[in-house]
Amino acid sequence: MTKKIGRILGEIVPGCTVIALNGELGAGKTVFVRGVAEGLRVTNIVNSPSFVIMNLYKGRLELYHFDFYRLEDDEELEELGLEEYFYAENGLTLIEWANKFPHFLPSARLEIEITKDPRDLENSRILHFKQLDKTKDFLIEELKKSAASCS
Repeated sequence: MTKKIGRILGEIVPGCTVIALNGELGAGKTVFVRGVAEGLRVTNIVNSPSFVIMNLYKGRLELYHFDFYRLEDDEELEELGLEEYFYAENGLTLIEWANKFPHFLPSARLEIEITKDPRDLENSRILHFKQLDKTKDFLIEELKKSAASCS
């Protein structure tokens, strides 16, 4: 279901959107990103960018997939020139481990916390959505409608 919700989001998300993904190792952040990529009609295989910091995929929007897991300090992050990606009209920025550097993120963003469901740690996930940009409130409403029709 994590991937399916990601796919639904990828189908409806507008450009110039930043999504901050958080959760422990193995929670399903990259699985969620794979779903978003499917929804964006990305044809490449989506992998975690843990060792390269950022992967770029082309689909309905350009997908900028960042992973902050291995970054240690602000200087490393400053070198990336993130704002260029955050405000790209035809781009979607997804950041795994975004909670390591929240002060670098735009205040207008969607935050998603993925946790393992304690009743089924291996197979089930709980996704918590928090929309920090009120101009895009429709994203969560559309996700609710679409997810309800899938269950």
